[in-house]
Amino acid sequence: MERINLNLLRALNVLLEQRNVTRAAEQLHLSQSAMSRQLGQLRDYFDDELLVREGADYLLSALAQKLKPSVQSIVFQVDNLRDETQLEPENCQRQFTFSSTDYVANFIFPDVIRAIREKAPKIDIAYRQWQPDWIGQLGTLPIDFAATMTSEPPENLYGIHLGKDNPVVLMADTHPLSAISDISLSKILEFSFIRITAGGDKDSFLDRLLDRKGLKRRVAYEVPFYTSAFSVCASSDMLLIVPRHIAENATRAHSLLWRELDMEGLPQHDYYLLWHSIHHHDKAHCWLRELIAGVMKDSIFSPESMQ
Repeated sequence: MERINLNLLRALNVLLEQRNVTRAAEQLHLSQSAMSRQLGQLRDYFDDELLVREGADYLLSALAQKLKPSVQSIVFQVDNLRDETQLEPENCQRQFTFSSTDYVANFIFPDVIRAIREKAPKIDIAYRQWQPDWIGQLGTLPIDFAATMTSEPPENLYGIHLGKDNPVVLMADTHPLSAISDISLSKILEFSFIRITAGGDKDSFLDRLLDRKGLKRRVAYEVPFYTSAFSVCASSDMLLIVPRHIAENATRAHSLLWRELDMEGLPQHDYYLLWHSIHHHDKAHCWLRELIAGVMKDSIFSPESMQ
């Protein structure tokens, strides 16, 4: 079989990351027609569509999804061979993709961006809203880092522990339950709930507990955004189960207060900055994740600040 050259392999890596010919061309500083020709060569080489058009974008074929982790790993290894000198952050010119919730985007990430701009001004960051089922797909997603809740990093993922806390119930500061310090299960079931659908698993423990007791709560509002959930919670009698550090920080900007939950079996929330093993030995990636983790740990909006 004819061997594939390194330039085509780099093109394949960017195409699989971007899933878009135009964006891939821009990242590689090629014309769209040149990028399309390279995609045609790759399709001929692998005898597969690789990128399947759907509307204005593309989906990865089954083979492309299988190839992606290996291609990323090979390109990173080649880049590291080419750069045997110590990394110079100020000269690093790359784009990295970070994923987490809008809470992190609003309250913590401005400080991360400020630190990156000061030490590595040529690095660009793309931010993606984190989805809970992505944790098992980091090797095939165009994501370099993810900050989320998990008991421990799953197989093939590495992580830096960012802190821990426990779930509490958040409510309007005029809520009928506001005078109670530790709120029982029976009390919270008198009210409906807000559920935040993005990010880690914040409140399914409550549904499992209710299910064992043959009970059920009403979720009256589902939304992926913390900012919207906070506003609705502050202007209604709905309750919101969130990690303690998030509840405490929400009270600074909204007419809210939080209370401990008086029930057995409350989980401990552990927070990690995660990355897939395909990125583990990449020098620039290593430098940047240490910087990001350091800023996140030091933030007054992080779980570490609650310790």
